[in-house]
Amino acid sequence: MFDPMIPPTPCYVVEEQLLKKNLKILDSVRRHTGCRILLAQKAFSMYTVYPLIGKYLDGAASSSLFEARLAREEMGKEVHIYAPAYREDEFGEILQNCDHIVFNSFSQWEKFRGAVKACPRKISCGIRVNPEYSEIKTGLYDPCGPFSRLGVTLANFRPEQLGGIEGLHFHTMCEQGAETLDRTIQVFEEKFGRFLEGLRWVNFGGGHHITRPGYNLELLENCIRRVQDRYGVQVYLEPGEAVALNAGFLVTTVLDLVENGMKLAILDTSAACHMPDVLEMPYRPEVVGAGKPGELPYTYRLGGPTCLAGDVIGDYSFPKPLAPGDRLVFCDMAIYSMVKNNTFNGIGLPAILLYGESEGFRLIRQFGYEDFKTRLS
Repeated sequence: MFDPMIPPTPCYVVEEQLLKKNLKILDSVRRHTGCRILLAQKAFSMYTVYPLIGKYLDGAASSSLFEARLAREEMGKEVHIYAPAYREDEFGEILQNCDHIVFNSFSQWEKFRGAVKACPRKISCGIRVNPEYSEIKTGLYDPCGPFSRLGVTLANFRPEQLGGIEGLHFHTMCEQGAETLDRTIQVFEEKFGRFLEGLRWVNFGGGHHITRPGYNLELLENCIRRVQDRYGVQVYLEPGEAVALNAGFLVTTVLDLVENGMKLAILDTSAACHMPDVLEMPYRPEVVGAGKPGELPYTYRLGGPTCLAGDVIGDYSFPKPLAPGDRLVFCDMAIYSMVKNNTFNGIGLPAILLYGESEGFRLIRQFGYEDFKTRLS
């Protein structure tokens, strides 16, 4: 592991060996089953490592034109896109950059099918379906909850409009295991399996925690083989978190210590600005060497430098008192951090570093005032 005292803070550090470890697991699933696996860029878009990712995966999944362009320019392999709706003024560029386009409704398919047909490039099109089944407990992340705008339900499915469609796509999971996928596939097959006849592919979406310790790889591979063999289709998966899970860190420095009913530590990193999922999910990220409140002798509430009262990361205990200048290392900070951070309050963005065992630290990007100013007008 890298020495947290070396880089400037705050900074994201992606450890190359940990990233490779995840990629090798994903590649083994590809080789064992013949499925194709894509990086879902919404979780991790550090394009400096796209050439490395491209050695193990088949391409990237996009949620917008800009993500699609990034994948085309920096990885150069398969580029897939899905969005709840496409803008007419962007669709021409989408056609230039994407190999698969998934439509959220039959009305969107009818609107753009002529442009797809007229495109000189071969583009495979699909429809996202909503099986109306998920095991996600947090409503914010449940794409199959009541009144969801994501995907076509069986009641609204239009098989007579499948002409030109080559695949179906579903996304029902979030940080879940193969057992959930197995149950989801059963519902998907019951509702939509009959429509796979004559199609070329089915996309299982993302949310698969494939690289998590204890994940049931054998069951995942059995699910993939079963669908491919039964329907004669190519299975795609598009994990995001699994690609960079536990491969990145956020290094921060203690700026000050205050008291108000308990000990409070103010850091140079912000939950609101630099790890917004801590507030949105919410969740409590692990800190290297720290414990739960009261587990170790000295407990502190860690907070950021913004004026937002709720800019609080959580309560942690430490074996010795904290002091200004101490470095703390937050774990699993490659995913949904760089892609979601912001400059609220004019707080600077963390630097981005890549760490390799032989090369040590490599500064990929450092941000300054102009990065804040140019987002405004």
